[in-house]
Amino acid sequence: MAAKHSRRNSFHTWDPPCEAMGRMPREWRIQSGLTQHIPDDLAPFVEWFHNQPEARERFRWALRDSLDELLDGQRTGRWAYQHLTKTEKTYLGTAVEVNLTKEFAIDNGVDLDWSIAGLDIDCKFSKDLGGWEIPMEMYLCADHGERGGHADHAAVVTWMNDDTSQWAAGIVRITDQRLRWKRGRGANGDRVRAYNRDNKRKLSDGAKSEVFWLWGGLQTDLPANLLLQLDREARVRILTASLPGRASSGQQRVSQLFREVQDRLIGRQTVLTVGQQDDAPKRARDARLDLRPEGIVVLGHQGSHPHVARQLELPVPIKGEWISTRLVPVSSDDARPKFSLDGQFWARARGAELLDPEPVPAPNLPDKRKIDGQAP
Repeated sequence: MAAKHSRRNSFHTWDPPCEAMGRMPREWRIQSGLTQHIPDDLAPFVEWFHNQPEARERFRWALRDSLDELLDGQRTGRWAYQHLTKTEKTYLGTAVEVNLTKEFAIDNGVDLDWSIAGLDIDCKFSKDLGGWEIPMEMYLCADHGERGGHADHAAVVTWMNDDTSQWAAGIVRITDQRLRWKRGRGANGDRVRAYNRDNKRKLSDGAKSEVFWLWGGLQTDLPANLLLQLDREARVRILTASLPGRASSGQQRVSQLFREVQDRLIGRQTVLTVGQQDDAPKRARDARLDLRPEGIVVLGHQGSHPHVARQLELPVPIKGEWISTRLVPVSSDDARPKFSLDGQFWARARGAELLDPEPVPAPNLPDKRKIDGQAP
């Protein structure tokens, strides 16, 4: 058992994906900023989502968290959907439903998994836009007998593509006619329902116009997968970082992450994946010690750090986020954004300063006491 545990937690490297996560077929392309009339039968569901505090922000993070949970970078080192096994890919839809259920405290339905505004509704996910698979119990059909639904139910249909940071969520009423049909094999070629092996059917291309898209259609801000979006050479340097004569370690990789990725927020999940160790905050704290001699600071969410980020006009980290930047000492009349500590002004390095082979060590930022000019 111990040997298995050791192998599970050994460092893994993965090749960049050679295929896309999913598709947006031409027939299902949607735009951003759509203005749609809310169908009367979908209005209770649409209004429910619109009335939830920060619903859009919470929805996109539930999608991000669902994929990150399956990637399990801390233990596997995986950083792309394409690294998942076939079984894990199948489970992504379940993870999305589970996380949305928890995030919005959605009640159980009578016939379906969800009840929103007192009405049954189901949640469907597909990595291909328009590829949702609909079971018989979601719609009325005289030919289904006891396997058929008690009503034409609504569905929340969700989609994301981590390669492009795109996502979408819509609501549609499922009916027999809005699902796919095909020509039968008989001599008369009559239309027959296009079931898959599980007796499920996908929405027809014509049903796209029947979907009400929440928040105006196509969204382009799925929380970023930093390792996936990095330049390939930079990612290799991070994931293979080591000291001369030593094997790569989690701390060396995390320090290299903050060295390579500056002026950009880095989340806990990325630190865990790069380090493949348990304590992401400690890895970030220790990276501060490693990088100070190079003039690089690693800012977090506590103490003076948010104030320094604001003074330098950087994104301000929240809990579970960090941002690194290279500093240089400057005069009080330097026009660039700066902060003062113990009478010395500091600003972000630029131009030739970034190439200085002998940088001035970065200041040791106080965790609790104030920076010059910072309100107590």
